[in-house]
Amino acid sequence: MAIVLGENRYGKAENRLVRVDRDGDEHRITDLDVSVSLSGDMSDTHLTGANDKVLATDTQKNTLFAFARDGVGEIEDFAMRLARHFVTSQESIDRARVRVESFPWQRLTVGGQPAHHSFARSGGGTRTTTVHHDGERAWVVGGVEDLTVLNTTGSEFWGFPRDEYTTLAETKDRILATAVTASWRFGTEDTDWARAYDTALAAMLDAFGGTHSLSLQQTLYAMGSRVLETVPEIVEVRLSLPNKHHFLADLSPFGLDNPGEVFFAADRPYGLIEGSVLRDDAPPAGPAWS
Repeated sequence: MAIVLGENRYGKAENRLVRVDRDGDEHRITDLDVSVSLSGDMSDTHLTGANDKVLATDTQKNTLFAFARDGVGEIEDFAMRLARHFVTSQESIDRARVRVESFPWQRLTVGGQPAHHSFARSGGGTRTTTVHHDGERAWVVGGVEDLTVLNTTGSEFWGFPRDEYTTLAETKDRILATAVTASWRFGTEDTDWARAYDTALAAMLDAFGGTHSLSLQQTLYAMGSRVLETVPEIVEVRLSLPNKHHFLADLSPFGLDNPGEVFFAADRPYGLIEGSVLRDDAPPAGPAWS
């Protein structure tokens, strides 16, 4: 039996980077978490400990801060700049993967006017991107995480199989809540990234709020389909939707009724609904998905 080295990669993960753009009196803030992962000819490093082909992870961290000095711009462009740099500047590196999370901040209102330099962290979800570059082409995936949404009605769940272990009651009216994790794969680099993100996010939320749901699976398909219908550059959407259960509280021991107004919000266990929606002519997924 022979033992061989398998697929491997290394990098600097979760680099926290904040840039303040100070053009004029009104400042703008960009708050990122950036992870870099590099692959290439690393056999000697693993087998003998030789480090002559290793770009130190501290160097990777310094690189992204230096690149931010010239401005970040859209996170897809920033990730692509970094990925291309690592591949083209290091002979031993032939693949680079850069993932960026962008945390939203809202400008405060002070004295009835938008503040020039004061912000509050927003709960509107975290914008994400993952870019993979192999020296010849790039694969780009965008998305959003931690986007919590809820419908107080317009959701049902009934008609499911029942066996000796089934206790769940059927319902024609329930709260439907989930924390959306969505990723969308672009079929081209020729994209207005900001417009694509804003349009995809609005389309998903419109589908969530506008779908009378008989199952969370049905809602997932509606959300993914709406994104593909409205953003032609996107060829596939993957969604992970935990079902944030809200159970009607039993107030009968206190002599009280509960006409669908008081709920216990359970954090676990939860149903987890996952799936992808794609165009039938979508090209094969690239390494940015993995």
